[in-house]
Amino acid sequence: MAFRVYNFENNDDVKIVAQTGQFKVIQWMRDLSVSPDSAQTAYFCAEMDVRRRQLVADLDGSIGVTLQAGAMQWTVGSVRATTGVKGVGDLVGKMFKGAVSQDSAIKPEYTGVGKLVCEPTWNHILLLDTSQWGNSIVLNDGLFLACDSTLRHELQRRSSLSSAAAGNEGLFNLRIDGCGTIALEAPCPEQEVVYIDLDRDELRVDGNYALAWTSGLEFTVERSGKTLMGSAVSGEGLVNVYRGTGRVMLAPMQAATRCNTYAPTPTN
Repeated sequence: MAFRVYNFENNDDVKIVAQTGQFKVIQWMRDLSVSPDSAQTAYFCAEMDVRRRQLVADLDGSIGVTLQAGAMQWTVGSVRATTGVKGVGDLVGKMFKGAVSQDSAIKPEYTGVGKLVCEPTWNHILLLDTSQWGNSIVLNDGLFLACDSTLRHELQRRSSLSSAAAGNEGLFNLRIDGCGTIALEAPCPEQEVVYIDLDRDELRVDGNYALAWTSGLEFTVERSGKTLMGSAVSGEGLVNVYRGTGRVMLAPMQAATRCNTYAPTPTN
């Protein structure tokens, strides 16, 4: 059994913009599937780096891929998909994690030898090596796209219930443990991402601009200067605070929450 793929990664309009582990990110430099009505928009999109991007995984049989539900476009080769559910208890646990972290409850796992290609997205795709994050990283809601199947998915609880309520956000975030690669669907390119390393210090962010942070950091929502009651009522004066030793990844130009096209829509 063998396969060959033509006019894809070797296409003149395709550029590989990032590659880590078994993952690579391809970018379509021009959108040629346009009509006279959409040609002008497509031209200016390309000028401003608004382009379609796809995540590609080359599977060699040793490590599988855990993917956000609904993100797969096509596979080729001896690639098999499973639910990754190992029993009733595991199913209940995954459903709970999906409900509280605003990610899909069941993330399919793809194994075998071949190629996996995700649906195109206008968002940016960032590849993270967990070894640079102490092999334990917390993700903001709705950013997860894919990762090595050897990584473990857990829940990271906020430091207090009051901080989650004051920030009008969930009590839990998705935490990924282990050594491997994670793909995020983010609102900004790598060139705009700001990394801040803390050494027994604190970072205060006025807004939901953090994409990810080291799991060892304490994350709370606190008032910036006004009284807590006044801040909660007015919706102003609250900041996200990260304390301790670790790394924070910021998207300073756009808020980070729920960028993933395939993440379930949150319910209020």
